[in-house]
Amino acid sequence: MTLGKERVAVIGTGGTFAMYGRHEFDWVEYSESGIVRPIEELIAMLGELTTAVEIVPISFRLLGSTGIVPQDWLELAQLIIHTAKNDPTLTRFVITHGTATLEETAWFLSLVLPKELNVVVTGAQRPENTAGSDVKANLRAALAVVSCTKSQHFGVTVVMDNTIFSARDVVKASSFELAAFEAPMYGPLGVVDAEARVHWRRYVPSNAQARIDFNKLSRSELPRVDIVPSYAGADEVMINACVAAGAQGLISSGLVPGRPANGETSALRSAVAEGIVVVQSSRGPRGHVPVQDFLLRDGILAGGDLAPNKLRILLMLALAVGVKRDELQDFILDF
Repeated sequence: MTLGKERVAVIGTGGTFAMYGRHEFDWVEYSESGIVRPIEELIAMLGELTTAVEIVPISFRLLGSTGIVPQDWLELAQLIIHTAKNDPTLTRFVITHGTATLEETAWFLSLVLPKELNVVVTGAQRPENTAGSDVKANLRAALAVVSCTKSQHFGVTVVMDNTIFSARDVVKASSFELAAFEAPMYGPLGVVDAEARVHWRRYVPSNAQARIDFNKLSRSELPRVDIVPSYAGADEVMINACVAAGAQGLISSGLVPGRPANGETSALRSAVAEGIVVVQSSRGPRGHVPVQDFLLRDGILAGGDLAPNKLRILLMLALAVGVKRDELQDFILDF
């Protein structure tokens, strides 16, 4: 332990952040190299990032985030909670993560982690050994944010390309651009400047009541909840397949008015009749689904302004901790 320095645990989960490109401009197919570095090795290679904190590297996974599953979320949350419990000097965490599902992991963590823990999730669009890599800059910015006293008021945040986002709002909007992450509905929380100073431009107080009790969750699995996309000509096939697979909940990723395609409505009603929780959302990046008569008639819940993938996670957790059916609508809209 370095006296006088704040300690920050940096947990590596793999992803582009830890991968190795085959050549200088290998910005797309770098996973073909088969090389994924442990976080301890990568931090040693990066050299001095900040003199303000002591970095404590912790390995968790070495995989691309297309391979992340709900079990990984449970185990990652458990690792963070146990690390903080076993070492009270560690209350600040940076998670390095592949960008494909980064927004989902960040949202899950924001719902289950204790409020007193300060957590930032970051990643990279280009491996460390390629031209214009954002690995070092993103980790530096994440360390600056997690070290900032004000950041604990914002819950779990995502830091990419020197921009700070709420885990609730952030989405990956581009496959390969460095500025790949956005918050289409409400915008970013702030920025990190070239001197690693943090500037907050939007205040979102974290709600201590809007959290799931992690101790009530099974460590083995979460209930199955599937997302059903709507598009011109969509019918009952996907809905029926999800029901047959044992889904306890369905998120209807509706057309931009926040409605399913006509061919899906009968199957959604049937799913509700079978006791499956159905939530209506919109596939639009700034979509919003309020409570409406047609939803009430069909027994379908309104998803508000949460993206379909984040509604899925919220519903999985709600079902896992036993939120009552007649309380689910208010529960969803409170987030």
